[in-house]
Amino acid sequence: MKHFYFLFVLLSVCLNAQKLQVIDSETEKPVSNARIVLPEQLVYTNEDGFAPVDATSKDFEVSASGFKKEKIKNFSSVIKLQPVFKEIEEVKIVSIDIKKLFQDVFKNYEKRYYDKPSVYDVVMKNKYSNNDKLYFMAISEAKLWSKTNWYNFKDGYNKRYDDIIQLQLNNVKYLKRNATDSVFSAKTKEVNHDYIGSYFFNHEVDRVLRFMKTSNAKFSGTIVGEEEDDQLINFKLKTSYGVTLDGNLRYNKIDKVITSYQIIYNQEDLAAEKKISADGKEYTVKGGIATYTYEFYKKDGVYIPAVSRVESDKFTYFYKDETHVKKSMREIVYNTFTKADEKGLDPKVDFTKSIWQGIPVKDEKETTILLSKEEQEFVNEK
Repeated sequence: MKHFYFLFVLLSVCLNAQKLQVIDSETEKPVSNARIVLPEQLVYTNEDGFAPVDATSKDFEVSASGFKKEKIKNFSSVIKLQPVFKEIEEVKIVSIDIKKLFQDVFKNYEKRYYDKPSVYDVVMKNKYSNNDKLYFMAISEAKLWSKTNWYNFKDGYNKRYDDIIQLQLNNVKYLKRNATDSVFSAKTKEVNHDYIGSYFFNHEVDRVLRFMKTSNAKFSGTIVGEEEDDQLINFKLKTSYGVTLDGNLRYNKIDKVITSYQIIYNQEDLAAEKKISADGKEYTVKGGIATYTYEFYKKDGVYIPAVSRVESDKFTYFYKDETHVKKSMREIVYNTFTKADEKGLDPKVDFTKSIWQGIPVKDEKETTILLSKEEQEFVNEK
């Protein structure tokens, strides 16, 4: 029997904010996940290209993967971004030692990215879909504390997660769940170090390097363009057991920092696996596609996180005569950055449980949440 759980709904954008839309200058289609760096805040556009930006905002930067950065002097309700290579007749492709680049970034991670205690105002979004229909969405404004801004593998393996990252839910803006068959619930809800590690880019760099070290792994990297001090790099990696990796990144050749990164793990060629659900039912899972995105920006001379996003798609679950194609997303947008101490947050969520079981701390502040059309329709469903 289906039941609906709806916590509450607040306005998606405060009255003082103006909607700004970012579009492709050539196709005039919306540009999702475009980054807008304001003097005191950072926001991203939603799936429809919209972001909440105050109409009095001046001197801000807009950027998106595959487009040229634009520096905006005065507010405009529509910002047009120009695709990077549209005006270039021939792009010179230059090979690069991608393994050496990753090794250098990993080795010097603590020197090149901010590595002191920090606290961020963030927006955390979780969404799950079944057969292209949204059935769970949770969006919350929160505070995120990090001791070093990088994943400490020793603490992770020993499950000292509070020494790595802490999260405090403030305003849970949207929380809605339509019941789904419990057969697809995991057998255990124990948090593992890979889940906590996925919040941090150095954990991802380490994983790619480990893939490169596997037997018969083949990988390559090419510089496909340059923009000011940034090199635009594509890379590929194929393992001998069926997983292929296809990624792109933006590398600042002066500071030797990866500032934008996206990688697609294609697991569709892997054999299906049989699993046991939490209530003892057997089902089969066929691998799909997982995408990891990390972005950083330079503020006050240091590189700090802008967004981390983990997405999965085309993972297919078979149970009896049913087929369920699952899609999920967890996104964290780091709106503000403040240097902090080593005490962390109080109260904070328990990462060994569902974070939505915690009692939100009320923290009145201007919201940066703007729902997409799909999300608003889900909220409005009876």
